[in-house]
Amino acid sequence: MNRVVITGMGVISPVGLDVNTFWDSLLSGTCGVDTITRYDTTGMKVQLAAEVKGFDPVNFGIDKSAARKLDLFVQYTLAAAKEAMEQSGLKSGENVPAERLGVYIGSGIGGIQTFMEAATRCNEKGPERISPHFIPMMIANMASGNTAITYGAKGPTLPVVTACATSNHAIGEAFHAIKAGYADAILAGGSEAAILPLAVGGFTNCMALTTATDPLAASLPFDSRRGGFVIGEGAGVLVLESEEHAKQRGATIIAEICGYGNTCDAFHITAPDPSAESSARAIRLAMEEAGYQDGDRVYINAHGTGTQLNDGSETKAIKLALGDEAAHRAMVSSTKSMTGHMLGAAGAAECIASALALQNGVLPPTIGLTEPDPDCDLDYIPLVKRETQCDIALNISLGFGGHNACIALRKAKA
Repeated sequence: MNRVVITGMGVISPVGLDVNTFWDSLLSGTCGVDTITRYDTTGMKVQLAAEVKGFDPVNFGIDKSAARKLDLFVQYTLAAAKEAMEQSGLKSGENVPAERLGVYIGSGIGGIQTFMEAATRCNEKGPERISPHFIPMMIANMASGNTAITYGAKGPTLPVVTACATSNHAIGEAFHAIKAGYADAILAGGSEAAILPLAVGGFTNCMALTTATDPLAASLPFDSRRGGFVIGEGAGVLVLESEEHAKQRGATIIAEICGYGNTCDAFHITAPDPSAESSARAIRLAMEEAGYQDGDRVYINAHGTGTQLNDGSETKAIKLALGDEAAHRAMVSSTKSMTGHMLGAAGAAECIASALALQNGVLPPTIGLTEPDPDCDLDYIPLVKRETQCDIALNISLGFGGHNACIALRKAKA
């Protein structure tokens, strides 16, 4: 079995359009939540979101003509993939065979902006006026498809769609594919661009979003004042590669992916199972594959959405998975307190944060955590970053439908 490492990372987020800015923002506690600017929110319950700011596809090598044929979630994907591939130094057909390079990039929702626009045109002008680009712009696999086309990736390529667990599952499945020898390298991650009336209205009406009006008191994971998540957007892409292949070509290794857990609650379409048994099992599976040992210093990038049910259930899952004593020693934070919930892109962005936490010996904080919930009693790194070395990082994602994913990472070997 191959060891699997990260050799490239790229991100488009509400707190930065590249990895360095994203990481600096997380460590400084920068809040990416603000008033929605994409549409008029007059009379709407939800006024806040974590929008990507200042994004221009031209700055990422996507010309205006091409951009018109790509939904925003695909534009975000290609921008993040560009940064990841440039950092990795991989070139299909040169230092990796095209047939051994794959793409596992998913989206929880896909091209909902394209869907909204086409539905409006269909209703107003009839189906014969729908754009021929509608389907290939909307369908969720086009994040993977367009990335594969851009980089000549002819190996195993597929999207994953598991709501908010999408990109963690994509990374985990890519990890297992490389570990088993099906590919030498895979671009893995997720993308989302759903800050639109249709999506926000839908999440609002299923009681998932906060109706807070203060951006600094809106995304409040593990805080007693929490009242729902803040919708975010963006993309995260990682280049995963077999350690042998990476070393043969002299690549810089950022961190090692060493464990993956994938389970389902089989309980409810939106609510987590209050027993937390299946989510705990996902965490344990990742830990076991990673060779976790008692005494390992653990950092956990929690799903931590700021909903009442999720934060309590996740806290319970961590205790069940690690045992009560080890759970209270673990250091946990939710970077969603700063980025909002990037939906299908969340796991990948948080995997990047986890890798950088191991690499740099600095753990990002959970901002806004000033009134801890007594039922959420772990060490959530409140308010400010913490400088400390960890042996293992666990990145947890929990999605509608009961989908649970956990990725385990270790620091790159010197």
